[in-house]
Amino acid sequence: MHIHILGICGTFMGGVAALAREAGHRVTGCDAGVYPPMSDQLRALGIDLIEGYGVDQLELKPDLFVVGNVVSRGNPLMEAILDAGLPYTSGPQWLSEHVLQGRHVLAVAGTHGKTTTTSMLTWILEACGLQPGFLVGGVPQNFGVSARLGRNDEASRPVGGHPFVIEADEYDTAFFDKRSKFVHYHPRTAVLNNLEFDHADIFADLAAIETQFHHLVRTVPASGRLVVNAREEALERVLTRGCWSDVARFGVRGDTPGFRARGEPHSFDVLKAGVLVGRVEWSLLGEHNQMNALAAIAAAENVGVPPQQACEALGRFENVKRRMEVKGEVGGITVYDDFAHHPTAIRTTVDGLRRKVGPDARIIAVFEPRSNTMKLGTMRALLPWSLEDADLAICHSGGLGWDAGEALAEMGERALVADTIDAVVVKVVKAARPGDHILCMSNGGFGGIHAKLLSALS
Repeated sequence: MHIHILGICGTFMGGVAALAREAGHRVTGCDAGVYPPMSDQLRALGIDLIEGYGVDQLELKPDLFVVGNVVSRGNPLMEAILDAGLPYTSGPQWLSEHVLQGRHVLAVAGTHGKTTTTSMLTWILEACGLQPGFLVGGVPQNFGVSARLGRNDEASRPVGGHPFVIEADEYDTAFFDKRSKFVHYHPRTAVLNNLEFDHADIFADLAAIETQFHHLVRTVPASGRLVVNAREEALERVLTRGCWSDVARFGVRGDTPGFRARGEPHSFDVLKAGVLVGRVEWSLLGEHNQMNALAAIAAAENVGVPPQQACEALGRFENVKRRMEVKGEVGGITVYDDFAHHPTAIRTTVDGLRRKVGPDARIIAVFEPRSNTMKLGTMRALLPWSLEDADLAICHSGGLGWDAGEALAEMGERALVADTIDAVVVKVVKAARPGDHILCMSNGGFGGIHAKLLSALS
């Protein structure tokens, strides 16, 4: 069929487009501000991209419009589709009906670490010869693409189907379907990585998100597996509301049944119920990645991968783009890019860099509160806590409806605020000195700040 995707340049919808194209469909799409990296990936696949949401796109006469959750009522193209009574669906619904049927779906959910853990799990299965399909909200460097169909032939089909790994987001599906995306995926293996309050634009409180996770748990069959972070009280509350599947916990203490790590995050033993089952030696940093690894190992076990093999595969894992990615070095000053956009993620990222560079090196944390939750200011009180390990924090405050300077006031001279990207660059360059590590954090393009910093520093 011919499908036309509205909001095609988001990582999720771009992945849907790539899967549809690989499956043999004709795919076109549109977005406001067609932008890389997804635009580059899609054009390389031969997918025609249109700038904006013009009504003239009805003339393409696709068999189906697939609508991303960036589209809302009032969007001119969407209004025209509704007026004409043309067929449309959401990205998660299309995936469920056209890609995930008959597959062993491994869904990775959680407030933090979804993209990284999904990438780890996918790589483990790939390294062990399972040729999984996947859809990741980023670009895993082991693969170079965000999505593929993977092996799905009938002749070698295992019980439960060939594996398909998917990043399972709790954000809503579309303007016409306010359920979380992940309830569409019907996983046989579901990772519940962690759970905190987020997405204040659509959820009233943490309890509302717990309800969505409860709905996900309800879709996992009795023969399936829930891989659950043992350190999260919110997840335990989710399970007490009903659990019908095997539960494998990770991050346990002592010899408790489940998976735990022993050692530093870059080099650690993996134990299951207190018994050594493997060792991970890799370049990744931070306890959060150690926990992500345990989750991926426990999930891979449910499709027949022994933990020892999973540990060996992780030794060859390359991280996702925009996860502590070095963008360049000038005059002894290193500039990094990271996706962190929630106070907990910011704290974890800064902590990971601190572990890498040691206590004496200076870290300049440059960030923009860009997510819907951060723009609302719901978590602004947590920002000083999230930046404790940074020597200097510089916030891009443009477009905020709250006072970033006031929110960071308790940091004193360790915090600066600027309302334009260029002003941020000026403040960074003025403060930076050889040996510094400049950590840029945003869930968007951050106005190309990395290149601007490297140019200005040179």
